[in-house]
Amino acid sequence: MKTVLVTSTAESTGKTAVALALAKLAAERGLSVGYMKPKGTRLQSNVGKTLDEDPMLARELLGLDAEMHDLEPVVYSPTFVEQAIRGREDPDDLREGVRESFETLAEGKDLMVIEGGGELTTGGIVDLTDADVAELLDAEVLLLSRYERGGDVDEVLAAADDIGDRLLGVLFNAVPDGSFDDLETEVTPFLEGRGVPVLGVVPREQALAGVTVAELADELSAEQLTDAPADAFVERFLVGAMSGDSALRHLRRTKDAALITGGDRPDLQRVALEAPGVKCLILTGGFRPPGAIVGAAEERGVPVLLVQSDTLTTIERAEDVVRSGRTRDAETVARMRDLLHDHADVAAIVGGEAGGEE
Repeated sequence: MKTVLVTSTAESTGKTAVALALAKLAAERGLSVGYMKPKGTRLQSNVGKTLDEDPMLARELLGLDAEMHDLEPVVYSPTFVEQAIRGREDPDDLREGVRESFETLAEGKDLMVIEGGGELTTGGIVDLTDADVAELLDAEVLLLSRYERGGDVDEVLAAADDIGDRLLGVLFNAVPDGSFDDLETEVTPFLEGRGVPVLGVVPREQALAGVTVAELADELSAEQLTDAPADAFVERFLVGAMSGDSALRHLRRTKDAALITGGDRPDLQRVALEAPGVKCLILTGGFRPPGAIVGAAEERGVPVLLVQSDTLTTIERAEDVVRSGRTRDAETVARMRDLLHDHADVAAIVGGEAGGEE
């Protein structure tokens, strides 16, 4: 049996989509596949019953007959972390629990796909970093990374050093078009010369990189004040706490962004409507903007969303939506399956015979 652990240099690099897409590709190649996420990190509650949606999605998409407590033996919540720091969690007991769950899930399988938690170092307080888990479960490690500039290679090399001989290779995910040439002609030969195989370069797709304004409005329970189309994608957020002049200079340099500001800041709202990279305004505190702002937004086709929550709460909720929410679903996994099929060395990662849909 082969075991592959999917980890990353940072959060939000697509571990769930890649892990499940690899499992689907392996099944197409005739392999019996299992899945596990030892540390549940994507929680909606700090305590109590596990609410990590990744193992639940895996169980559904892969047709697994497995208990949640095996798929996710450690609920890595803030409460758990606090208890571990106080010495109330035994690392040896936790490791044994992970190993026992793995053995249960791996019985009769040709391949086990292990999804890392958060990032490579998550779990260090109980000796369960992804590198520790790989050692515990005798897994090879697929390292995910983003790439936009040469300095990103530093993180890849540092992670490769932490993983050691278990490193299977690195997969660059969501790579912008402008970075492909550097990756192929300079970065890949450099990394392979340092003993780090590059197993894929997956292009960035906007539908997988952000959320639409409509999805954002739904998640924030926002009221849309304009009839402007809400199908534009948002990938980042700007906080409106600056003067109009400095805001305009900053806003003109951004793209695919939403401005989050108080509804009582018409000066900033007016400036934001002049910036082509601002795809929507999110006004907080329940303050309705002047009619002139709504009219200008309508004219420019910019949606204006009104929320009742304060600015800080809205920022946290919005960033969580973009980071980990609406794009984790069956459609995302299907699209990632196609991307990996076309842009990654699937055979080197999962093994098995080529087959399935082309």
